Amino acid sequence: MTHPLSTTFSTVRDLLRYAVSRFNGAELAFGHGSTNAYDEAAYLILHTLHLPLDLLDPFLDARLAPDEIDGVLDVIERRATGRVPAAYITREAWMHGLRFYVDERVIVPRSFIGELLQDGLQPYVEDPEQVSAVLELCTGSASLAILAAHAFPNADIDAVDLSAPALEVATRNVHEHELDDRIALFEGDLFSPLPERRYDVILTNPPYVNATSMQTLPAEYRHEPEIALAGGADGMDIVRRIIADARQWLTDDGVLVVEIGNERANVEAAFGGLDLVWLSTSAGDDNVFLIQAADLPV
Repeated sequence: MTHPLSTTFSTVRDLLRYAVSRFNGAELAFGHGSTNAYDEAAYLILHTLHLPLDLLDPFLDARLAPDEIDGVLDVIERRATGRVPAAYITREAWMHGLRFYVDERVIVPRSFIGELLQDGLQPYVEDPEQVSAVLELCTGSASLAILAAHAFPNADIDAVDLSAPALEVATRNVHEHELDDRIALFEGDLFSPLPERRYDVILTNPPYVNATSMQTLPAEYRHEPEIALAGGADGMDIVRRIIADARQWLTDDGVLVVEIGNERANVEAAFGGLDLVWLSTSAGDDNVFLIQAADLPV
């Protein structure tokens, strides 16, 4: 169907200017891959036109066919009016150069643990090549499990999620990254579906948003599964359970790495007696903590 504004535009530059204005005017929330209206507009336009995502400039003044203009305008309106995260529109998310399939069955991958895996969690993991077993809890799309497979090239990865629909997405990503022989997916509640074994590393980006914050989430985040976000009154319901049981699943020199977003105050209130190591990421020192196995409750 022809968009009512389609005859107003002719080039990529025209559509980019319009999209930025439309997104800013709609006061959209970002954080699902882009941090501002310009980057999000450029990404959506390039993806819709099947152009390289890292080459905007050569195409800025390219004249578009009417059906291409209609397609881009439809995407702009879906983002601006429906406040749908861009990743759900394009059915993809990118982390550290890797593409992951995503849809509304999983939250959009955006974990800061991905940054920490780039150097194999060193110095807290002495030699990433010696890591033989990794566990990811609350895996969702399996993006962290896949990044862990690259960070620890000799490790087998187990990944768990309570949501069967989320694991359908995870299965697709594991297969597309050709890691079926290294990543095993389990459906169930945290450690409960796992065979008895010990892990060198346990990773988790669990539901941690506290109840008050859940009530004020931007509309974009309300498109995501609530089960993957809500962490109870103080955000720590799932984190408490992980910390309580993690010691028996770790090797003696293993580590637990937990992402908690903006909940550092609640973490310290709940676990102030533990030896927490706060790890530096691009967002600062408040989003991810690590606990050595020996410092976890028995």
